[in-house]
Amino acid sequence: MSGFHACRAARLTGAEEDLARYAGQVVLVVNTASRCGFTPQYAALEALYQRYREQGFVILGFPCNQFGGQEPGNGEEIAAFCAVNYGVSFPMFAKVDVNGAEAHPLFRFLTGALPGILGAPVRWNFTKFLIGRDGQPLKRFAPFTRPSRIEPHLRAALSGPAHP
Repeated sequence: MSGFHACRAARLTGAEEDLARYAGQVVLVVNTASRCGFTPQYAALEALYQRYREQGFVILGFPCNQFGGQEPGNGEEIAAFCAVNYGVSFPMFAKVDVNGAEAHPLFRFLTGALPGILGAPVRWNFTKFLIGRDGQPLKRFAPFTRPSRIEPHLRAALSGPAHP
């Protein structure tokens, strides 16, 4: 496997996970933060996840502290914040860098495949990347893009082949 499915990432608990486990699913990767003006998007992301997860959709949240120090917590604090304040049930991963020399390989792959209007770097928290069932990046969404605006693209991706 290559690209998205070849990546590994640590969950908030610290356990490593192969992203190949999401092969055949449509995935929305989001870099998140608990103290950002976009943080209320967690509620809309969770609603999107609940609405489409039975059709093979999953959201993967990757906390990041690179933008204004807006994700200072550790894994336990992040998990509690997401669950208590927004009822987040989609998979959350350990805090990562999304830009620079220490950027997580997943984000190096995604920003290379979908550089965005202003260039490859992620510009702020809640940048979203839609990945097809085959692991190919389909579309990048800006932080200010509300999850409801992603829905037409999500439905189109879900109507594609069920397996890579």
